[in-house]
Amino acid sequence: MEIHTNEKEVTEKEVTLHLLPGEQLLCEASTVLKYVQEDSCQRGIYGKLVCTDFKIAFLGDDDSALDNDETQFKNKVIGENDITLHCVDQIYGVFDEKKKTLFGQLKKYPEKLIIHCKDLRVFHFCLRYTKEEEVKRIVSGIIHHTQAPKLLKRLFLFSYAAAAQNHAATDPRNHTVMFDTLKDWCWELERTKGSVKYKAVSVNEGYKVCERLPAYFVVPTPLPEEDLSRFQGHGIPLWCWSCHNGCALLKMSALPKKEQDDGLSQMQKSFLDGIYKTIHRPPYEIVKTEDLSSNFLSLQDIQTAYSKFKQLFLIDNSTEFWDTDIKWFSLLESSSWLDIIRRCLKKAIEITECLEAQNMNVLLLEENASDLCCLVSSLVQVMMDPHCRTRIGFQSLVQKEWIMGGHSFLDRCNHLRQSDKEEVPVFLLFLDCVWQLVHQHPPAFDFTETYLTVLSDSLYIPIFSTFFFNSPHQKDNVGRESQDTQSKPLNLLTVWDWSVQFEPKAQMLLKNPLYVEKPKLDKGQRKGMRFKGPQGRGGRFSSWFSLFPASWTRTALSSGTAWPEHQRQLSLPLTQSKSSPKRGFFREETDHLIKNLLGKRISKLINSSDELHDNFREFYDSWHSKPTDYHGLLLPHIEGPEIKVWAQRYLRWIPEAQILGGGRAATVSKLLEMMEEVERLQEKIDARPHGQGALLAEAPLLLRGSARLSALFPFALLQRHPSKPVLPTSGWKALGDEEDLAKREDEFVDLGDV
Repeated sequence: MEIHTNEKEVTEKEVTLHLLPGEQLLCEASTVLKYVQEDSCQRGIYGKLVCTDFKIAFLGDDDSALDNDETQFKNKVIGENDITLHCVDQIYGVFDEKKKTLFGQLKKYPEKLIIHCKDLRVFHFCLRYTKEEEVKRIVSGIIHHTQAPKLLKRLFLFSYAAAAQNHAATDPRNHTVMFDTLKDWCWELERTKGSVKYKAVSVNEGYKVCERLPAYFVVPTPLPEEDLSRFQGHGIPLWCWSCHNGCALLKMSALPKKEQDDGLSQMQKSFLDGIYKTIHRPPYEIVKTEDLSSNFLSLQDIQTAYSKFKQLFLIDNSTEFWDTDIKWFSLLESSSWLDIIRRCLKKAIEITECLEAQNMNVLLLEENASDLCCLVSSLVQVMMDPHCRTRIGFQSLVQKEWIMGGHSFLDRCNHLRQSDKEEVPVFLLFLDCVWQLVHQHPPAFDFTETYLTVLSDSLYIPIFSTFFFNSPHQKDNVGRESQDTQSKPLNLLTVWDWSVQFEPKAQMLLKNPLYVEKPKLDKGQRKGMRFKGPQGRGGRFSSWFSLFPASWTRTALSSGTAWPEHQRQLSLPLTQSKSSPKRGFFREETDHLIKNLLGKRISKLINSSDELHDNFREFYDSWHSKPTDYHGLLLPHIEGPEIKVWAQRYLRWIPEAQILGGGRAATVSKLLEMMEEVERLQEKIDARPHGQGALLAEAPLLLRGSARLSALFPFALLQRHPSKPVLPTSGWKALGDEEDLAKREDEFVDLGDV
C-alpha cells in the first residue's frame, strides 16, 4: 500500500519535510544541532527541528548521505529522526549543565533539549545557536502537543483517515481474522472443534447488552440468551479457545459489587449459581476457576516494574551507560520486570497443565476480563496451538483476545495524556513473554523477533486504529459519528497491513527463514509413515533440522552471546544472594583478567533456587525431557537465567551494546549458509534441477555476510564507526583490583555465556 505525502521545503539546502495526508506543520526551529549519541565529543549534525500534529522530526543537512544498505529496513511512515507525538515519554531541558524535567509553561528556556521515547530512543538537541524566538516556539510547541490532555476526536488518526485516499485492500490470501463478524467466530469454533459445546451469539449486536463486549462472542451452548443480557455482560463465561481433548479456556468478568443493596447481591449470587451449574454439568465436566484479580499480578505491579526497568536503557551518554554497568545486576533485579515475565509464563504453564494433562476446563476471572485475562489466555494459546505461532494466526489471536476482548489500549498506553493515568504496558508484557518463547524455540515460530519489535513500536503510530481504542464499541461509535459529518465513512487502517510501513524487501525480515512448517502427507501415505518433506523451505528444512538435538538448536539459535566482543549479561544468575550483585558484565578484552576469572570456580551458580509447584513439576520436567515437537505443545524454560532481556528491543539504540559480527544475526546467517549447502547436496541426491524447492528463496539477502552485521540487526544495521567502546578509568576503579574481582565469583556467570 502506498502512502502519498505532501512535500514542503524547510531549508535552503533542499532538505524536504514529508507530510502525511492530513498532517500539518505547527512550529519549527533552524540551526539546531542534533548530537550523535555514540560520539563522546558531543559532535553532531546541524539541521531543522520541526513539530507537526503527528510527529517531531529533525531534518539534518546530510541525511542523504546514508548508505543504501542501511536504509533497507526503512520505515515508510516513521523516519530515523522522527518521533510520533504519542511515542514521547519524557522531555528534559539542560540549564547551566543541569538536567530538569520540562512541563507546562516555561519562564526560562533550555540550552539543550533531551527527549526520551517510549521505544527507548534518546534524542539530544542543542539550541545554543538557534534564534531565541524559535527556541521558545519549538520548545513550547513540543511540550504542549506531547503533554497536554487530548480529546479522542482530536487524535491524528482521524485527520489522516479523513485525508487519505485510495488505500489498497489487504491481500485476501494473507487475511487476518478480525473477529468482527459472526462468521469469524463460527470459523474459529470449527477450527478448534469447539462447536459441539459452544455457540456463537449475536445478542450484543449494536452493543445493546454491553458496550464493553464485542458485537459477537461465544458462550456455552446450554446458556439461555436471556441470561446474557443481565448485569451488562458481567458474570458470563466467554469462550476463548478449545483444546484437542475437548477442554476449553474460558474467561469471565466479575459482577459489580453492590454493598448496600442486599436484594441485588442475592440476585447476583443466584445468577452466578445458575452459571456455575451450567458449566459444571456434562459435557463440561470439571471446571477450574483461576481468579487473576486476587492471586496474581496487579496492574500497579506491572506499571512500577516497567518504570524502573526502562530506565536501564534510556541512556544519555556513554559515561552513564558504563556507570549502570557497574551495578547492572542489582538494577535489573530490583526492577522485577524479568520476574514478572517469569510469573506470567509460569501461570500460563499451570493453566496449560490443567487443560492438557488433567483434562479440566479453566475459567479465568478478572474484574473486567480485559487485562490479565487477555495476557494469560493469549500465552496459553501460543503454547498450545501451533496456528497461533504463524504470523496470520498470531495476528488473529491479538484481534480475538485483545482487540475484541476489550483491552483498554487508549487508557493503558495513555494515548490521550490524561494526567491521572500512567502507562501500564500489559500488551508489551505479553509481547515480551512471547519473545521469550521465540528466543528459546525459534523454529516453532513463523515470525521473527523483529516482527515483535516493530509490532511494539506500532503501539505509538496513530495512523492505525488497532491500538487506539478501548473497545470495539468505541471504535464503531466514532465511525458512526464520522458518517454523520462526512460524505464517506472513515477508512481506518489496521496495523496488520505491513505494506503501509515497509517495502516487500524489508517485510522479509519479519518472516522467519528457519521456521519449520508442518509437512503435509502425500496421497497414499498413512499417518506415522516416514516420508520426504515437500518442496519448499518447511518440508526440506524440517527433515534437515531434525538431525540436530533440540538442546543444540535452542543454544545455537537463541544464545547469540558467545562472541569475543562486549556484551551485557541479559539474565539474572540462578542463585541470588540477599545482597544484590554489584559488578558489571561486559567482557573486557584483557587476557590476564579473563584468565584470572576463568581460573576460579563459579559452580555455585548452577543450583536453582526457583522451585515450581508440585502440581505441575512432573508435567514441566516431562515435557522438557522429550524432543521438541514444533507443531505441538510448546513450553518455555522459566528458571532464573532462562528469562532474558529482549535485547533487540531494549538495547538497539545503545551503540556500546552492539556486537559487530556477532549475536543472533550472525548465528542465523551461519545457519542459512549451512542450509544452502544442505539444499545443494540434497538436490544432487534427488537429481532434481537446481532451484526447485528453493529452501532459502525468501531468506533476506542482507542476512548474508555476518561479519558486518550488528547483534541488534536490523535496527543497528551496519557499524558506521568501527572504533570499539572503552571502559572509562573511573569504571575500573569502581570494580576494584583483579584479585578482588576474581574473589567475588558468586557474582559472575560463566564467561562462556557472555
